[in-house]
Amino acid sequence: MTDFKQILKEGCTISSSGTTGTPKQIFRSPKNLEACNAVAIKDQHITSKSKIFTCTRMTHAGGLLLQSLPAYTLGCDIHITKFNPFSFIKDFEKYTHTFLPPAMCEAIIKTKGFSNANFNGKIIAMGSDIIPWDHIRKFVSKGATVIANWGMSEIGPCAINTKFETLKYVDRHAEWAPNGLPIMGENLNCCYQIDYKTDELFVKGDICIHDDWFATGDKVHLHYKMPQLGYFPILYYKARLAHAS
Repeated sequence: MTDFKQILKEGCTISSSGTTGTPKQIFRSPKNLEACNAVAIKDQHITSKSKIFTCTRMTHAGGLLLQSLPAYTLGCDIHITKFNPFSFIKDFEKYTHTFLPPAMCEAIIKTKGFSNANFNGKIIAMGSDIIPWDHIRKFVSKGATVIANWGMSEIGPCAINTKFETLKYVDRHAEWAPNGLPIMGENLNCCYQIDYKTDELFVKGDICIHDDWFATGDKVHLHYKMPQLGYFPILYYKARLAHAS
């Protein structure tokens, strides 16, 4: 049983997933968690009436920080269980929010029940690894609002994200992606800089555990949406730098 109250009071240690290098143990202070919760609630439209279905590890940022802990602060109904792709669609019916890494998305898509799935009114956050455009399209086509989410254990969930509600919006962002690069996002909850020699992304902000600029080790492509109306940046993921851990 996860003691959310104690975590909010004392902070917590999160295990990185290892998708970007050697797994690490990251401590987050109560002040940092408060900042992360505020961002997660805002960008995922979590309210006191939301019902959270958590099927990822609670020791991982995606399981704890993305939806479960923020929802707890609002008094939401939270259901924590082991992931089962064959029962997921039925189990998720009475909930409003969940988080699915790519491997879980792929497993659900491959089930017989996916062809008849109805995710109308559901918010499904995706992340923790590169998000295939095909996953976004398939879940949006079933009625889901998909939030493509980029973050790191040192930065926090929902640091950079994009909300997809229609296939037209998915296709437009995919068309802007050079050579089909996966999206990171356009809603920026941290300050960012790009080293234009290496394309490495640097971030900074209240949701980051570091006070100074943090080198993410991720190479990115910056696209400006509708430049004639103003600068609306979208970040796409290119690769990990060879030296990044």
